[in-house]
Amino acid sequence: MKTSPGSQTAAAPSVEEKDVVAFLRDNPSFLNEHPDLLSELDPPKREGGNGVFDFQDAMIRRLRSRVEETAEVARELIDNSRENLNSQARVHDCVLRLLEAKSFEQLISLVQTDVAVILDLDVVSLAVETEKATDFPLRSVNLVPPGTVDRLLGGKNQDIILRAHISGDPDLFDGAAPLVQSDALVRLHISPASPQALLAFGHRDPEKFHPGQATELICFLSAVLAQLVRIWLDLPE
Repeated sequence: MKTSPGSQTAAAPSVEEKDVVAFLRDNPSFLNEHPDLLSELDPPKREGGNGVFDFQDAMIRRLRSRVEETAEVARELIDNSRENLNSQARVHDCVLRLLEAKSFEQLISLVQTDVAVILDLDVVSLAVETEKATDFPLRSVNLVPPGTVDRLLGGKNQDIILRAHISGDPDLFDGAAPLVQSDALVRLHISPASPQALLAFGHRDPEKFHPGQATELICFLSAVLAQLVRIWLDLPE
């Protein structure tokens, strides 16, 4: 666009040191109203002679440290919130996949394939207690001796256990056991008429599962699977 001979291009106003000094003198309470700026300033140290310390400088440095700590905590909270939302979305996706099963056999297959992929796990398996292999002919289910579930979970009153830095259990993970270095084991409350069973999640990262980790989403997914198994096998509640 052409400009007329008499017109001038507007220049951005420049702020000089004297302007800042004049503004602060005219507004002495400015820093009180904006204390967060103190963490950005580098105040001069005052010499007080031998044995005299500048407490103002120490206080400002402490304020800076607290501001940095607060910012770090805020970043961690944001990262954790994002991770939780991502995990929640993945578990919901798993549930939708399980609901698409057209048979009990396909349901178990989806647990071992789609669920493992969606949750980014190395292996997911279903273990069922039985005395005879012929009592449960489905080959994709891992059959374990009676009492195994209570033993692994640490008692009848325990429904979940998270273990870090372990060697994978071949009875639970079959050929994938050498990969597993951490796992999550969840009791499945299927039916009073069904044998004890558990859902096992395995991962090669030794810290993927660890004691103290939140378990709500894992328990939710396991509860959904237990209900679907009960429905497919037409078992009483």
